[in-house]
Amino acid sequence: MDLLAHLEAFAATVDETSFSRAADRLGIAQPLLSRRIKTLEAHFGGLLFDRSRRQVATTELGMLLLPYAQDVLDRTQRLEQVARSARRTQARAVGVPADRAPAALARIIRAGADRGVTLAVRELPPHERAARLADGSLAYALLRVPPEHAAHRVPLGLAGAPPLGAERPASRGRPVHLEDLRPRRRAATRERTDPLPILTLTEDEAPDAWDRLVRAAARSGLPERLVRPAGPAATALAETLAGRATLLCDEPFARRHGADWAPLADASLHRGYDVRGTPRQRSGSVPEWLGAVLAAAAGAGTAVRAAGRPEAADAPARLAARG
Repeated sequence: MDLLAHLEAFAATVDETSFSRAADRLGIAQPLLSRRIKTLEAHFGGLLFDRSRRQVATTELGMLLLPYAQDVLDRTQRLEQVARSARRTQARAVGVPADRAPAALARIIRAGADRGVTLAVRELPPHERAARLADGSLAYALLRVPPEHAAHRVPLGLAGAPPLGAERPASRGRPVHLEDLRPRRRAATRERTDPLPILTLTEDEAPDAWDRLVRAAARSGLPERLVRPAGPAATALAETLAGRATLLCDEPFARRHGADWAPLADASLHRGYDVRGTPRQRSGSVPEWLGAVLAAAAGAGTAVRAAGRPEAADAPARLAARG
C-alpha cells in the first residue's frame, strides 16, 4: 500500500466532504479514490466515513486519525521542499588542471553563482580527473585528449630564465623546433654543448601526451635523458629561473612566474581538452556557459571543426602525432 497516496485521499475527502470533489482535487478517478479509502479502512480496522447520509461525514475514528494523517502529509511536503532546496544549492565538483591562476578559478565559481549553481573547483592531474568523472565524484571535468581531436587547445612552449637585467619576462614570437635544441660543438674548442633539460609538469605527463613528447624528442635527435618529469612545480620553476633547465608549460603559467616563453612549433605537442560531464547526468551534457569558462581557465582557444573533423591545416600535426 502506498500510504502517502492513501492518506492524501483520506485528507482530501475530509476537506471536500465528497468523494467526487476529492477525486477531482487529486486528479484521479473517483473509483480509485474510493478503493484507497476502503484499503485504508481495512488497514486501520474501522470506518473512516459514514456513507449512510447524502453528505459524507467523518466518523469518530476518522476524526481521531485525521491530525496524525495531516501531520504525516505536512512532514512529507517539508521533506520534499528541503530535498529540492538541497538539489539547487548542492555544490557540483569540477575538475581542472593544477597550477591554474586563482583569478581563473574564481571566474569559474562566479559564473556558476551568477546562474544559481554552486561549483566546487578541484585542481587534479589528468588521470584523476578522468577517474573521478567516471565514478561520479566530479560533475564536470576538463579531460586531456589528442589536440587534433580536441574542442579546445592550449599552445605549449618552453619557458626559460629571463636575461639578466630584463624588467619583465618576454614571450618570443619565433616558435621553437626541437631539432634546434640538439647538442652542438663549439667551433673554437670542438667541445660538445649539451642543451638544458626539458622539464614537464604533471599536466603533460598523461600517457598519450608523454609518449608524443618522447617520440618527438627522439625524432629530433635529442638525448633520451633530456626530457624528464619536473616533480613539484615549485622545484621546476626554481630550476628554470636559475637557468639550469627549461620548462614545458603554457604561456600564462610562464608569465605568472616571471619566465621567458617561446611556443613549440609542433602543434601535436600542444594540450588538447574536451569538457565533459559525468555519465550519471542526463546524457553527460555540459552547459555551454560552463564549457566556455572551463576552457578559458585552462588557457584554451576553440578548435575549428568541420563535420566533426579537425581542420585540414592540422594534417602535419596528425602525421607527427602518429610518429
